[in-house]
Amino acid sequence: MATITDAKAGAEALERQIERSRSMVFLGGAGVSTASGIPDFRSADGLYHQHFAYPPEEMLSHGFYVSHPEEFFRFFRERMVALDAKPNRAHEKLAELEATGPLEAVLTQNIDGLHQMAGSKRVLELHGSVHRNICQSCGAVYPVEWVMEKEGVPHCDLCGGAVKPDVVLYGESLDQRVLQEAVNLISRADLLVIGGTSLVVWPVAGLVQYFNGDALTIVNLQPTPQDSYADLVINADIAEVFDF
Repeated sequence: MATITDAKAGAEALERQIERSRSMVFLGGAGVSTASGIPDFRSADGLYHQHFAYPPEEMLSHGFYVSHPEEFFRFFRERMVALDAKPNRAHEKLAELEATGPLEAVLTQNIDGLHQMAGSKRVLELHGSVHRNICQSCGAVYPVEWVMEKEGVPHCDLCGGAVKPDVVLYGESLDQRVLQEAVNLISRADLLVIGGTSLVVWPVAGLVQYFNGDALTIVNLQPTPQDSYADLVINADIAEVFDF
């Protein structure tokens, strides 16, 4: 395993790996969007280190959504939605790599939609998206702008049912079809690049075990529990590393 802490050197090493790849998959987390002004969860400035009336982990749980819907949507609107955020260099470079090859797909834990905004076409949203909000009674789908315009708990314009963001909360299961597609993509890839994630949230962290390709690269500011499995570890800002 090689470890690089300089962003420029990391970019050069990553570029060499990509040039050799015929089938690359990218698996990303909250750190991909921090350069776009969206806070992550576990860093020193992340949501889990900020002070709220309830712990963020609790407010992002299914149980809290059911028992404290007003507080849930207040937190959702204030902290989970960033409509002014724009894609950064990491998002843009991934879209370029998909357009020109060899990137097969982006697998993301993020719910912000910035990969699609940057131009990526094949994006598997493992934890859902704030841009889809679904009536729990009739299934009507509303954009996030509609939710932001409402006050309190949003209710469906068609049937009056409660509208819930299509995001995976703590206590909820991931979409098994999306998860299986992610497994299939990773198992076929010759290069897996993991970026901006601490690799501690399951079952996404477990996806690494399905990779049987030539090279595994982890790009993250801090070490992860799975660095020892990687061929290359780059401890640098991901937006700078993807600036090539």
